Formats: sequence, structure tokens, C-alpha cells
Amino acid sequence: MQRQKQGRPPGRYNRGGKKDTVMLFFKVKTAEEVLEIIGGFQPAGEEALSLAQSFGRVLSRDVLSPEDLPGFQRSTVDGYAIMAKDSFGANESLPALLEVVGEVAMGEIPSISVRKGQAVKISTGGMLPAGADGVVMLEYSQELDDKTVELSRAISPQDNVIQPDDDLRKGSLVLRKGGRVRPQDIGVMAGLGFKEVWVYKRPKVAVISTGDEVIPADQKPSPGQVRDINTHTLSAFCIQEGAEPEIIGLCRDKFGDLRGMVEKGLRRADTVWISGGSSVGTRDLTLKVIESFDGSEVLVHGISISPGKPTIIARVGAQGIFGLPGHTASAMVVAEVFLAPFLRKISGEGDFSRREEEVVRARLSRNIESASGRDDYIRVKLIRKDREWVAEPIFGKSGLISTLVDADGLLRVDRSTEGLYQDQLVDVMVFRSSRGVVH
Repeated sequence: MQRQKQGRPPGRYNRGGKKDTVMLFFKVKTAEEVLEIIGGFQPAGEEALSLAQSFGRVLSRDVLSPEDLPGFQRSTVDGYAIMAKDSFGANESLPALLEVVGEVAMGEIPSISVRKGQAVKISTGGMLPAGADGVVMLEYSQELDDKTVELSRAISPQDNVIQPDDDLRKGSLVLRKGGRVRPQDIGVMAGLGFKEVWVYKRPKVAVISTGDEVIPADQKPSPGQVRDINTHTLSAFCIQEGAEPEIIGLCRDKFGDLRGMVEKGLRRADTVWISGGSSVGTRDLTLKVIESFDGSEVLVHGISISPGKPTIIARVGAQGIFGLPGHTASAMVVAEVFLAPFLRKISGEGDFSRREEEVVRARLSRNIESASGRDDYIRVKLIRKDREWVAEPIFGKSGLISTLVDADGLLRVDRSTEGLYQDQLVDVMVFRSSRGVVH
């Protein structure tokens, strides 16, 4: 950006010395720099939930095992608990003969013990009786009568037996802070007797849509008016990403109105998203509103991407404020690339960057031109052809919602290149809502 003479602030000036309205960006950041800034935000707090309620939430504390698991020696097969040395040398032609002295009841401590030459019948999961150090599988046994069993295979000590701390040892790390609770995580915590789990709170997002021309979606627009798309799109995006939308409402392009709504959003939610607040007409208004709050700081004023360059990221205290482009396609590109990681970060996830399972390798169907110096995010449709995915670019203006409806994901053209070539293998960032169709 060039410096202006005579100490004037950056911008264009007409002959009368008055500043023209132009799109200026004072803190333009690359995508990598924006993600680094997002990494500086903190989770929205923690709460204790029941085991069932914790599914899908992010652990706010390490989970340590309060006991050994399973806590006792148990059989992994149906068979006979014996002293392993009594089976040494046993085979089909020369089986070992042992005396059956009883059976282990499931869920109970055995009242009998095993001595030399004896065997106790046992089921999978049963507790080994005292004296036994291994289990012969039922398939390698043959009952000769009620008191005698012949074993056709030798075992070693601890064969087919789980030790008291084989699964988990008391005091060991079971689950790490920052991970999302999966079904198997619920299972292990249930096995350890946990009744409640400490998790990060689900983020609340205040959604504000601005513009004198924007009307509620259930009203019929007059010429020059448009229905409110962004409130509904961004709210659904929040739910998809595990956050709770708090719809503050539509706002006219007036300082007092917008400030009041942002103030309400800061009271009710963990972050505020202003749709349309970074376009030419309302960008300065949004900045003035943000700067009117104590402790405010503008972190990003423009991102070197297309679409989505006119994006504002600010902080008021510990809360993030995002000024998003008014065009839906631009706003949703910013949401996919930056807001999804942001929500993961304030949800407490340790690794908040885009996950590998959200990327599909595909072959490009045609050449794509790109201007150097910015990252271009191209909407693409994924088509299965000859056992591979083909990425078909969908071009259109950023104000067209249909380009998003037809797309399965985004293709990033790096700012260091001038485009991509037909048949080139590329990575497509798949929309979460499209993953079931694509995969």
C-alpha cells in the first residue's frame, strides 16, 4: 500500500480534497495468518455432563483411570480353567485327562479352586478360580463323563486370560483433553464407573444480518429488496458444526441499531457474526461499532482470498467478532475455511485445523485461471468416473446461492500459482453436508 502525501490517511481523494469511497483493507492477512490468529482464541468454558450427554462434546480435562480394568483375571474364551503345566505335551493322539471339579458362575467370585490334575468349566468373561493360570478352549476339549475332560492341545501360562490391568492400569491416561467424545470413549468411561464428564461448553453464536435492502425470508420483496438468506444459512452452519445459533435479527445500516445488536450478541453469546458488515457501504460502520467497545481490537481487515476478501475479524475482550461479506457464497467460503476451525477452537478441540477426512483427491476436469497474490477458492462438483473422483468447477458470481447448492466442496488455488491444469490431481475440501454423498 502506498503512502499518501501530507499525512493524509490512505485512500483516494477528489479535486476538492474529499475522500472517495473505496474498498480499503488495513490489516490484510493470508489464510495461514488468519488460522494462526484463530488459534489465539480460548474455549467458551466448561461444564459437567452425564455420560450420555457428553457424546460428541470436547473433553476439558484429561480422563484418568480410577482403577485397574478389568480388575480381575478373566477368561477370553469358553473352555476349561487349568494349571497350564497339566496340559504340557497334550495332543490329539495323546490327550491330557483332567478331573472336572466344578463350573464358574458368571458375575460371581469362584467358590472353588484348581489343584494339580483338575479343571473348572468357564465361560468367556468369567473370573479365573484360584490356582488356575490359563484356559483351554472348548474346541480342544472333550467331556468323557461328568467328572472327566480330555484336552487335545497344550497351553502356556496366561493363555486366553486377561490380567487385572491388561486393559487399563489405575492412574493411567485414558482420554486426553481436547478430544471429541466418541462411542468407544463413552464405553470405556462407563466401564470405569464414570457418571459425569467434564467437557467444554457448546459455543453460542450471535448471528446478525445487516442491510437496508434485506427483509425477513417470509416476506415478499419489493424491487431493490432481497430476502434474508445469510441468517438462515449461517445458523444452519453453526448447528452443523456443533454450535448453538442465537439469532439477534436483521439490522438497518445505522450505527445505533448495529451497536445495540452487537452489544446484545456479546451478552448472549460467545462470538458475534455480522453478515454484510464488511462490504463497501457498511464496512466503515462495522469498524466504528467494533471500536466503540472497550477492549476492542481489529485483528484482520481483509483476507487475501477470493471470494471473501472483505472479512473483518476483531476481538472484544475474549470474544471474537466476525464481519462477513454480504454475498452468501462469499460468506459461506469464509465459514468453511475459517469459521469452522474457529468453532472447533472455541469448542476446545486440541487440533482445530481442517481434518484429513474432509479432503478428497480428485482429477480436475478443466483448466482454471487464477490471479497470483491471493488464494482462490473455487466451488466444485465431485463426479465419480472410471473409479476416481473428477472435480468439475462451478463458476458464478459471489451473490449466487445456486453455485453453492450445486457444489460438493471447495478447491483451493494457491496464491503462488497462476492456475491449475486439466487432469491435474487436486485436493477438494468437501462440505460436511456433502460427505455422505461423496464418500
